[in-house]
Amino acid sequence: MASRVPTAGGILLVDKPGGLTSHDVVARARRALGTRKIGHAGTLDPMATGLLVLGVEGSTRLLTYLVGLGKTYTATIRLGQTTTTDDAEGDTVAQASPEQLATVSDDAIAGGVAALTGDISQVPSAVSAIKVDGRRAYDRVRAGEEVELAARAVTISRFAVTAIRRGADGVDLDVEVDCSSGTYIRALARDLGAGLGVGGHLTALRRTHVGPFDVVDGASLEALADAALLPPAEVATRVLGRFDATADEARDLRHGKRLAGAAGRVRGERAAAVHPDGRLIGIVEKRGDAVKSVMNMPEVSGDAE
Repeated sequence: MASRVPTAGGILLVDKPGGLTSHDVVARARRALGTRKIGHAGTLDPMATGLLVLGVEGSTRLLTYLVGLGKTYTATIRLGQTTTTDDAEGDTVAQASPEQLATVSDDAIAGGVAALTGDISQVPSAVSAIKVDGRRAYDRVRAGEEVELAARAVTISRFAVTAIRRGADGVDLDVEVDCSSGTYIRALARDLGAGLGVGGHLTALRRTHVGPFDVVDGASLEALADAALLPPAEVATRVLGRFDATADEARDLRHGKRLAGAAGRVRGERAAAVHPDGRLIGIVEKRGDAVKSVMNMPEVSGDAE
């Protein structure tokens, strides 16, 4: 397969449609761009739509620094019904009575949402992609096994209800959620319903942001072949900040040398080291008063000094 992109590649933003796995999207991108060297910075469930961040060619090395970025979602939660998968793709296992639904006032919803905002402990859905003894949890569930996942600490920095619709079988909430990486919105829907005593599950989910990246800039599947890749230097700088290196410093960083006395030029613990010609050299981090490369981008013709 002959690649149509440069060695350093870039970051491709995709607006994933519903009904496809993240791996399906990666496969489509590989065919469209003529390369197998493509990975993603965090999956989306088949039911979900929205922003999928792909690394292409040498920029797959950047994915490590993108996976942990915060996420923003819009979603619809149905209160009153519990499903086997905590979303609309599962079978309904419990239905709240009209009397129970009547207790779900606007104030009760606000209280339930407040209890799930901030630093919380969350048990992921049993049908998540988390591995248990080397196998995905959802594979074990489909095989009829009982799966119990450990709770994990996550941060919900914003959990806003934008609309409430009441029906005979449930209460639908449109919500917007800003959260840390590793948060399961399905589990948030399940826990909100459980806390209100009526059960709940997710009926729609769309990821709108990953860190500084917006789904409005995502390419459709039909436009992948012509989609512009974000340059590695631009992406790394937006996420980590910028360290401008001289040509001599670029050579030293590529050779694994520390740059003594350069730590003051790095705002955080890490930064994107950028060559005078604008290319990304790699990622550097502070080591005392020095900085050292912890990831170098692939060298291309003209890199050697």
